[in-house]
Formats: sequence, structure tokens, C-alpha cells
Amino acid sequence: MKLTTCLWFDGKAREAANFYVGIFPDSSLGNNWIAPTETPSNEQGTEVVVDFTIFGQPFIGLNGGPMFQFSEAISFQIPCADQNEIDHYWNLLTADGGEAGRCGWLKDKFGVSWQVVSPAMEQYIGGPDAAGAAAATQAMITMNKIELDALRLAFEGATQK
Repeated sequence: MKLTTCLWFDGKAREAANFYVGIFPDSSLGNNWIAPTETPSNEQGTEVVVDFTIFGQPFIGLNGGPMFQFSEAISFQIPCADQNEIDHYWNLLTADGGEAGRCGWLKDKFGVSWQVVSPAMEQYIGGPDAAGAAAATQAMITMNKIELDALRLAFEGATQK
């Protein structure tokens, strides 16, 4: 059994599922559910649910209507191996109406929040040298997209003093 995340969209579940499946590896579209009768948010015969998988994790896109919006209170972390991968996901997810946030956070064009980060950040921000970690953290809070070289330089600059 796997935990499945349900994402509530205002009529754009299929568009969102196609967008995510086109970006992430180990992704695919699954089944859909058509409303057999009218519901509070859907007319009979319209697509209500789209199943999809990204990074091997199951998701449901629900065409639930305009009542609920996404917020930064929930986000998905993308653990990137290097700066090229950070740049790749950042550029795709902020395209066509996505919004850059701070410290590696962004909202895609559907309003879903993502954190485009790297485990390599831990060696600077969570590094054993308190001055270096503080300097790297200060550098990070000025960034939108994470820049690993800038974090490294801030960390190393503080540890060499």
C-alpha cells in the first residue's frame, strides 16, 4: 500500500498531470474518472479525477472547483544532484506563469509549491562549522533559486577567517 496525494484543481487536473508527467522521471498517466451524474463541482460526463505518478509516487488530480487554493503550507521537495538539475527543474516549473520564491521555493503555473533543493546544501548550511553554516544560511536567504557555488563560497569564506 502507498500513500497517495490528492491535488485539488479548478478544472485543470488533466493539464497539470500532463505537465508533471512531462517534467519528472518515473512518471506516467493512469486512469481517470468521469462524473456519472452532476456533482457540486462537475457536470455529468466531465472528468473529475486523473490518476498520475511522478517520481514513482501516486497522485490524484481532482477537478474540485474554485473553493480551495494551494498554499506554501504544503510543498514538494525535489532533491537535485547538482546545479544543472536545480536549474533544469527550476526553469521548467517557473515557466509559463510559475513564480520564484525564496530559498529554493517556487510555485508552478497551477499554484503548487515546490522546493528545488540539493542534499549538497547540508554540508554548508548544516555543516560542522557554525560560522560557515551561518554564512551559507545568510547567503541562501537572499537567493530565489539555490546556487550551490555561492553557498560553498559563503561557507568557505567564513571558515577560513
